[in-house]
Amino acid sequence: MTKTAGTTTETVETDAGTARITWHAAKEARLVLAVSHGAGGGIEARDLKALAEVLPAHGVTVARVEQPWRVAGKKLAPAPKTLDTGWRGIWPALARPGLPVVSGGRSAGARVACRTATELGAHAVLALSFPLHPPGKPDKSRADELLGSGVPTLVVQGGNDPFGKPEEFPAGEYRLVEVPYGDHGFAVPKRAELSQDEAVAVITDAVVEWARTLG
Repeated sequence: MTKTAGTTTETVETDAGTARITWHAAKEARLVLAVSHGAGGGIEARDLKALAEVLPAHGVTVARVEQPWRVAGKKLAPAPKTLDTGWRGIWPALARPGLPVVSGGRSAGARVACRTATELGAHAVLALSFPLHPPGKPDKSRADELLGSGVPTLVVQGGNDPFGKPEEFPAGEYRLVEVPYGDHGFAVPKRAELSQDEAVAVITDAVVEWARTLG
């Protein structure tokens, strides 16, 4: 385990390989929010970084999780089953502080959180840029994963996400917040009516508000 200003990093052995958690601790934490990356990027994604910067001041410890394939330096994510195995192996470390754990992630990480939430005893699920379907293939829906989370779920989705625009999502027991103009990485075009910083603030404000309802 290593410590730098405001953060602690630890490695965790799982059946899928060595994972890594970067902790951003709240002084008086009431929740742990664990968030993992997608299949094409890491924990430096703008939404994950912003949550780690903002949430601790609101009583939420943030754990940014790197799946074993990413720690190993591989460029391609493994099959969903292997991602789930990695997440299961990380879970005891996430639960170690003794606080309710919100299971979350962006894109592929959001799918993992939804698929494993009930099994692992997650307090809730945060799904960032949930990939409702592959781009251009709305018939290949993954809505069953989202609808099957079994716990309070917040979806934060870009208004221009090719993996599923907000209006494509089915009715269900979850809350959805739209980031106007945002793509799958929540990037907004320069001509948009809100800046990139404002778009990121939509994400963090929504999560802060939602986290207050979780106790």
